[in-house]
Amino acid sequence: MSIDDRDFRPVIAAFCCNWCSYAGADLAGSSRMKYPAEVKIIRVPCSCRVNPMFILRTFEKGADGVILCGCHPGDCHYSTGNYYTRRRMASLISLMEFVGLERGRVRVEWVSAAEGAKFAETMNEFVEHIRALGKNTRLEDLRCKN
Repeated sequence: MSIDDRDFRPVIAAFCCNWCSYAGADLAGSSRMKYPAEVKIIRVPCSCRVNPMFILRTFEKGADGVILCGCHPGDCHYSTGNYYTRRRMASLISLMEFVGLERGRVRVEWVSAAEGAKFAETMNEFVEHIRALGKNTRLEDLRCKN
């Protein structure tokens, strides 16, 4: 492992549903559970509101990994939102393989408001996984250069 690999701090975007996952993140924080500062949380009304193009755009803007967290299936505040999410993410993973992005750079996780420990553990695992994959350079040619 080179010095550059050890110093690599991945940029992670976490789209979190307002009703469950965001509350789980809040519980993790108020319980003083540790997860990396590299995780940038984006609060969304429901996981189904995250268009797969948002995720591809996040990679284009420089993210190394994206995690989408929502309510457990059957517990969605909007009844069926997470079922739509599950279908869309399956399509997105196929599209990512076509574009050449590694499948492991996107993860979907169901986290309830009472699962602060699961939220922190999931974020720690995901950051380590992305660290092992390394920097995302696949869409680098589409990024704006300074």
